Amino acid sequence: MKALLALADGTIFAGRSFTGSCETSGEVVFNTSMSGYQEILTDPSYCGQMVTMTYPLIGNYGVNKEDVESDRIHVKALLVKEYQEYPSNWRSQGKLADYLKASNIPGIEGVDTRALTRHIRLQGVMKAALSTEDMEPHSLVEKARQSPDMAGSDLVGKVTCKKPMLWQDGRFRNSDMNLDKFQWPERPDSWRVVAMDFGIKLNILRCLEKKGCTILLVPAYLDSKTINRLGPDGLFLSNGPGDPAAVSYAVDTIRDQIGKRPIFGICLGHQLVALALGGKTFKLKFGHRGANQPVKALANGKIEITSQNHGFCVDMESLKDPAVEVSHVNLNDMTVEGLIHKKIPLFSVQFHPEASPGPHDATYLFDRFIEMMKGYKKPEIRK
Repeated sequence: MKALLALADGTIFAGRSFTGSCETSGEVVFNTSMSGYQEILTDPSYCGQMVTMTYPLIGNYGVNKEDVESDRIHVKALLVKEYQEYPSNWRSQGKLADYLKASNIPGIEGVDTRALTRHIRLQGVMKAALSTEDMEPHSLVEKARQSPDMAGSDLVGKVTCKKPMLWQDGRFRNSDMNLDKFQWPERPDSWRVVAMDFGIKLNILRCLEKKGCTILLVPAYLDSKTINRLGPDGLFLSNGPGDPAAVSYAVDTIRDQIGKRPIFGICLGHQLVALALGGKTFKLKFGHRGANQPVKALANGKIEITSQNHGFCVDMESLKDPAVEVSHVNLNDMTVEGLIHKKIPLFSVQFHPEASPGPHDATYLFDRFIEMMKGYKKPEIRK
């Protein structure tokens, strides 16, 4: 089935659908990972975006129930050069096409992904419309231009949990809990962590639990007073989609929590930390998305290969507090990849130390969070 992809600047790419008829719109981005497409599809940070895979052969190892990072697919569409219809892998439990069809997510092959990626790198990410029904280029271009802009969009509300959930033993428990009556499980050797869900990936929860944490996942709009009443040992700020500047309610909460307990932020959580500290963020030309992004840790000069997925970045010049320092930089464009506060227990990174997909070079950051909680004397703020 023929398909057309129309970019907002008028550029047209032809392909064919391997999932049936479709029509959708969203921001087109590219990911440079060679594998990990199921984790990418289910990463909430891709909400509102159509993803182009730069690796040409996609679908060759199928899909399974283990390699998911949330409860559903979040991308608007998957664009590939060549779809592999017959998977061959001992972990495969089904075909990628069937997986996409079950969620009504378009899968398009035959796209010149090299040309599309190069166009995005030169012109910047942009809105697009995809259809197997409307094959009129001018009509599709207009649909692309009329679709919502990513800048200024609060997409967190579409992906955050609706109710608090306790993560224990590798799964969620007590999804109907009342926070007014919530009691932490009696686990003396466990660290109590409240995780604000802006679109959290499941492997973050797994990594925290492996380090000895009991995690209470809470909606993004939870207020600071409730967090104080819960009295966690640490506060975790998750990844998520959209423009961080639009998530002002979370910025207010984080600002009030700074200095009250150790805080660790990843990706969108990192950007929200910067905003809470008085800084600003800006939209990157084409973002960083892939499992092979080089980052330099300034404390020791080591180079870490990281997994990343973001389209916005922290403007370090806007942070005036001399106690806030850059901890990591991206070696491709020297943008900010991490912040640390010299006086209070607070740090954040733009990349994904939990990987999935990607290398494990930065998993030590979860240990840093644990050590920060160990060394922090909690003030009396439970009341």
